[in-house]
Amino acid sequence: MESFVLNEQPLEGWSCNYTDALTPLRTLKENDIFLVCDALGNIPGNCRTTSMGLFCADTRYLSRMELRLNGQPPVLLSGTADAGYAATMRMTNSFEEGGLQPDSVGISRSIVLCGGVFEHIELTNYSSHPVDISLSLSFGADFADLFEVRGFHRARRGQSLRPGGELPADTIVLAYRGLDEQVMETRIHFNQLPDRIDGTSASWNFLLKPHQQVQVEYRMLLLREGESASYTPAPATFEQARATAQSAQQAWRQSVTQIHSNNDLFNQALERSTRDLFLLRILLPEGHSVAAGVPWFATLFGRDSIITASQTLLLEPAIARETLKLLAHFQGKADNPWRDEQPGKILHEIRRGELARCQEVPHTPYYGTVDATPLWLMLLAEYYAWTADIGLLRELWPNALAAMAWIDRQCDEQPGPLRGYLAYRRQSERGLANQGWKDSDDCIVHADGRRATGAIALCEVQGYVYASKVRLAQLAPLFGDEELAEVWYKQAQDLKERFNRDFWLNEQDYCALALDGEGRLVEGISSNPGHCLLTGILSRDHRQAVAERLTAPDLFSGWGIRTLHSLSPAFNPIGYHTGSVWPHDNSLVALGLRSVGAVSQMLEIGSVLFEVAQNQPLYRLPELFCGFTRDAQDSLLASYPVACSPQAWAAGSLFQILQAMVNLVPDAPGNCLRIIEPVLPSWLSSLELKNLRVGTSVLDLRFEVSGGSTSCRITNKRGNLRVIVEA
Repeated sequence: MESFVLNEQPLEGWSCNYTDALTPLRTLKENDIFLVCDALGNIPGNCRTTSMGLFCADTRYLSRMELRLNGQPPVLLSGTADAGYAATMRMTNSFEEGGLQPDSVGISRSIVLCGGVFEHIELTNYSSHPVDISLSLSFGADFADLFEVRGFHRARRGQSLRPGGELPADTIVLAYRGLDEQVMETRIHFNQLPDRIDGTSASWNFLLKPHQQVQVEYRMLLLREGESASYTPAPATFEQARATAQSAQQAWRQSVTQIHSNNDLFNQALERSTRDLFLLRILLPEGHSVAAGVPWFATLFGRDSIITASQTLLLEPAIARETLKLLAHFQGKADNPWRDEQPGKILHEIRRGELARCQEVPHTPYYGTVDATPLWLMLLAEYYAWTADIGLLRELWPNALAAMAWIDRQCDEQPGPLRGYLAYRRQSERGLANQGWKDSDDCIVHADGRRATGAIALCEVQGYVYASKVRLAQLAPLFGDEELAEVWYKQAQDLKERFNRDFWLNEQDYCALALDGEGRLVEGISSNPGHCLLTGILSRDHRQAVAERLTAPDLFSGWGIRTLHSLSPAFNPIGYHTGSVWPHDNSLVALGLRSVGAVSQMLEIGSVLFEVAQNQPLYRLPELFCGFTRDAQDSLLASYPVACSPQAWAAGSLFQILQAMVNLVPDAPGNCLRIIEPVLPSWLSSLELKNLRVGTSVLDLRFEVSGGSTSCRITNKRGNLRVIVEA
């Protein structure tokens, strides 16, 4: 590693009115690297923004990247980041200087992520006479931790560095030493020697003949302590990087279930979701999983990764396998209040940036989630039903026992009226106040809008516990433990009886959002009880009431089910969890509606989510959107200003909706697949699933609508799986 000296220059770009919400952005991701830039491919150097930059390992390795022609930014003609790992922009000049006419120079800019950043720039003189052109590329790096980018204030931070000796003439190095003494570098190598390197800017001067082209490329490596900060090896050239990234995406795309319908827009939305799931894959030294979302959540999460894996079992069961193993590796082993950790608990989030390394935040990993542990158990049972992977089940059974022991211990230790329910209360001073999927500070509210206080027992979490008890009771006999199976089953039935008594709002004929620390019902009408439908914890009468209530006008906006109903004093259609609409929340509710026979409501939710997707850039469902009422006078969908896009469980939502429609019930251990009363919406008349894997068998299915009913036939099968279609 080279020697460095302190750089006393102030960090660039810390005040500006530039906001992501008002600026068209491009987002690229490859494994653990992601880039958020403007439509030109630039990261403006004269302003600090909320999310723009090049990030790896929760660190912003670039806070400035600007291409200029003759000192001016180019004008965009067209551009795309459709591939996800790459962006291409066609641009031109708009100025008149030194005989250079406007729109006379073509600029083609291509950026690829693959273990680093690779850029190819091509300039073409389209005028009829020679022109003098100056091309410049300027870089800057604040090496801010992602928490800093999001607004975390540090009393002090590390030092910007500059190389202590002579650099090669084709290289720019940006460097920083953190408070943990680790040195991070952004190292840029140009394939064509610049005419001038001035600090962090490189420039080239060209005299181009009519229709002459010139090209410039560079390779950017991200380093920590002299080693690659990314877990993906970086190729040597731009073409190798593009070919490597493209080949990896194509190979994954061909290995998963192929889905095609008669509706081209639906096909494009599914294709986008499939590509996004590939892009969001993340490789850590400990294993593989899916990152939650870009830009804020490009790391391993417990709840998000589990739900995404469950949503996509129909598409690729390996996502669930990898996620189960990785989360088991990080399962809690000790009582650590700083990290909200207890033995057997599944993590919430892990970070690798400077703040985590310096223990300024508890994300090493952080365990402040109440639902990831029962959700992990549910996923383990679901994965086994799809695959009959007894090897993984046997490997993870000790983790399952530890997870269930954590649930039982937490339920037993709750005070007074919460005893027997799984509840949360923050331990870490830097942790989350609310620890369900709605984890913002203001989201758990009483009917009068007051925030619930004390320990909180969420309704859907009790449903998750019930489902995990029932499903693991079915697996315990595989390990010769019929007695444990009976205990879990009895505990589940007792929980169901108590839950339907303690959580029910008789006057509203609906399920309460939660019980608070005093055992009082939290009567806010929310989407949370919709998750209870899927788990089976609601009694017959109660599940029918919940199903009907979910699509009432105060909860259903016309674009989906709101997180909080519009009659609440706390309702805010722009609130993160207090009135907005989340695709994954709706897809879970839709699957629950299907499980209780509310088919028309399920199809309504599925149809509006598809409508949202087809009206989004790139047909991509966002993390969330606003909960304004849709009517004849106001039929436009309102975007949430800083929603993550892509977001894993949003990408998984359409596959979960599809599962709700075709209603596949796998029993791979029993070598059987049941398809129970499949139904397609009015906008689909045919649907094909190819390369669908259940156990060791692979099959192709075709669904068609005829005479108002949906039929299913097997068009190909490899293996001896029994397929039973129940019309």
